[in-house]
Amino acid sequence: GGGRSRFPTEQGALHGTRCLLFVNAGMNQFKPIFLGTVNPRSEMAAFRRVANSQKCVRAGGRHSDLEDVGRDLSHHTFFEMLGNWAFGGEYFKEEACSMAWELLTQVYGIPEDRLWVSYFGGDPKAGLDPDLESRDIWLNLGVRDSHVLSFGPEENFWEMGDTGPCGPCTEIHYDLAGRVGAPQLVELWNLVFIQHNREADGSLQPLPQRHVDTGMGLERLVAVLQGTRSTYDTDLFSPLLKAIHQGCGAPPYLGRVGAADEGRTDMAYRVVADHIRTLSVCIADGVYPGMSGAPLVLRRILRRAVRFSTEVLRAPPGFLGSLVPVVVETLGDVYPELQKNSAQIAHLVSEDEAAFLASLQRGRRIIDRTLRRLGPSELFPAEVAWSLSLAGNLGLPLDLLELMLEEKGVQLDSAGLARLAQEEAQHRSQQSEPVQKQGLQLNVHALGELQRQGVPPTDDSPKYNYSLRPSGSYEFSACEAQVLQLYTEDGTAVASVGKGQRCGLLLDKTNFYAEQGGQASDRGYLVRVGQEDVLFPVAQAQVCGGFILHEAVAPEGLKVGDQVQLHVDEAWRLGCMEKHTATHLLSWALRQTLGPHTEQRGSHLSPERLRFDVATQAPLTPEQLREVEGTVQDAVGQDEPVYMEDVALARTAHVPGLRSLDEVYPDPVRVVSVGVPVARALDPASQAALRTSVELCCGTLLFPVPPSPLTSSRQLTKGTTRLLAVTGEQAQQVGMPAGSGRLLDVERGWGGRGHTPLTRSAWGMPGSRTSAVDTAVMPQWQRRELQATLKALQRRANTAIRKLELGQAAQKTQELLQRHSQGAALHHCPFCFCPQSATPAFTAEAWALAVCSPMGGKAWGSRVVAQGTGTTADLGAALSIARAYALDQL
Repeated sequence: GGGRSRFPTEQGALHGTRCLLFVNAGMNQFKPIFLGTVNPRSEMAAFRRVANSQKCVRAGGRHSDLEDVGRDLSHHTFFEMLGNWAFGGEYFKEEACSMAWELLTQVYGIPEDRLWVSYFGGDPKAGLDPDLESRDIWLNLGVRDSHVLSFGPEENFWEMGDTGPCGPCTEIHYDLAGRVGAPQLVELWNLVFIQHNREADGSLQPLPQRHVDTGMGLERLVAVLQGTRSTYDTDLFSPLLKAIHQGCGAPPYLGRVGAADEGRTDMAYRVVADHIRTLSVCIADGVYPGMSGAPLVLRRILRRAVRFSTEVLRAPPGFLGSLVPVVVETLGDVYPELQKNSAQIAHLVSEDEAAFLASLQRGRRIIDRTLRRLGPSELFPAEVAWSLSLAGNLGLPLDLLELMLEEKGVQLDSAGLARLAQEEAQHRSQQSEPVQKQGLQLNVHALGELQRQGVPPTDDSPKYNYSLRPSGSYEFSACEAQVLQLYTEDGTAVASVGKGQRCGLLLDKTNFYAEQGGQASDRGYLVRVGQEDVLFPVAQAQVCGGFILHEAVAPEGLKVGDQVQLHVDEAWRLGCMEKHTATHLLSWALRQTLGPHTEQRGSHLSPERLRFDVATQAPLTPEQLREVEGTVQDAVGQDEPVYMEDVALARTAHVPGLRSLDEVYPDPVRVVSVGVPVARALDPASQAALRTSVELCCGTLLFPVPPSPLTSSRQLTKGTTRLLAVTGEQAQQVGMPAGSGRLLDVERGWGGRGHTPLTRSAWGMPGSRTSAVDTAVMPQWQRRELQATLKALQRRANTAIRKLELGQAAQKTQELLQRHSQGAALHHCPFCFCPQSATPAFTAEAWALAVCSPMGGKAWGSRVVAQGTGTTADLGAALSIARAYALDQL
């Protein structure tokens, strides 16, 4: 198909592959085909020839154009990549080059003499010969010999990353000069011939199958067809540039660059126009400005746009948000998610713009105050810069901070800032969720060999072979299978493994659930048929291209051809089934509470807990959480059966209320319906999917539904809320009423009616109670109510403590004045204080500097109060210096 089509593996510009912040090339979604890991039952597995347009963002990681945007006339952070593809050798170099040349010269009518081509000139270091085949193809198509150029791997060998599919490319360039003077070439179309794989050790190995991957930026093509030298002069951008001019009153856009662009006015136009497109597209796809990963990049983009719009174009507050309707008008007919989310996009952009402008004003005041206490040649403190930066409190981009300091002639303590960044990275790594250990994998070569041998994909239908006994317990059937292949830890295929060896087993069938769809892998054991007393523990199962690899440790030898019997860990599987069923109910309950357009942003479940990320415009309130949980519990109380059935994927396409994720589903696909038979749920006239949970799902679920209290809710980024829930015995524990008793204890202790003495040791009690409430397992709505109560109690306690400390300070002052009725009095405390009546030379700031300088530290403050830092092993000596200085001054 043609046109701006999208495939269900990617949600537009959203970070859809695990190693990428954003989709930055058209090939990202087809990587499973290149690697051989595509599900053989999916629609994608049947792709042979494809044409598409992919939303792409290049603003972070290896392929980033962020800092180039605005400086020239062609770079963008968001762009649309037109592509045509051939998979598995459907066609290769000759057909790809011929079709590209025909489209450009005969269909689009671009003059042949304005087109140049380049090809791969070889790389002797890597042992790669020149791509003379591509050169000869272009010459045979009639391209002038002088217009065919060869370049090395930097220009004409395309790689997505440090590892993975890659290959030589040939590029078509357009001459902007138009036969006037020296050629001015701009890349128009890149044709990549994927035939190698970059291994982890840096070597290149041939792929089992060859593919064609071409990419042509829509913006550059439009510029050529509309006869402009710049993508910003096309009708993709002219409505935005006009709106910018009308909205901020800056001089009109003239397309200048470099030194000719006085005051960087035209650069600001380009930055704002590009960035508001990127912001609109990403927010529509579910990426919101935030503090890490892709959200942090988007935050940088937004704040870069604010800087140029306010500081260069002198735009009024709220200006950026006013441009969102122009983006929607330009792109919304093709990407309806922009129209659907237009109001939310404008609100988020305006909200973050206002927050940044407020931070900018506050940041300027902090910088000025800090500079007043610095010496002539001192560096700007890294600690202050960190608090001002994107990683700190105010969120100022580091380049802006350096520019503000440069304008004042001050240098930043870059080494100190790098140290703080390293410490923060270590802290984040410690606080982040533990990364699961990477299991054994089948690489592209192993998968290619299995396909060459005609080995069929693993039959994993036995994973559904379980039933509910009359007693209410579940029975999980064992599965007999044959060992088809064995793999060592490094992925080498072997005929046998020895005692104690960690290995991967490929079987003809399995009852193990391989990790996918957010559900954790099964674990368990297998035995050889006829030798049931020797257990082979299976740690996990992973699916690769339809083949399921079991990771095991062999207590004895095992060889290809052995017959084995597999047993899943029943308690583990049951825990996953509980959580998965609860996930369906939770998703349905959220849509009942928040509205039918509520979207899931991700989930993961294991026997311990389930995690559910949902798109929200604001944090969920305690009332909404209570309603969601109540809806789930009502469904549980009805004891509805869960129906599951495999149906043709086409039957699920137009069912109102049927929930599916932006994923590739197999065909046929499994439909799970709570309380309503699948056939009735799929009848559009029944509207059943609007009244109960009906989803496409390949996981394992319970037949009756389980209780699932929400135990945690927090906002990950603007627009995304993460929910945690428990089921089974954990849910029963959450339902215990002990929490209310603890609340009564807190109220008695801090409500003013009890007899607890108000002392500093008692002061910490609300804080410690808050910590206990934060970590205890309880319904989240109940936690929110307890937290609100404790916060109010803490405020009352703080007020009482402040009154007590003021009284104690006044009493202490009177005692000091009585003991030192004649002359000055010195008293040890954390800060340096000086009365206004002290001698003119004796200031608190000078006093702190006299104490901290011998310790290699710094000091700052005013005449009356100051503080400082320093390092010393002899605190007594530092105090003696402080006393001696004060006595000398007095």
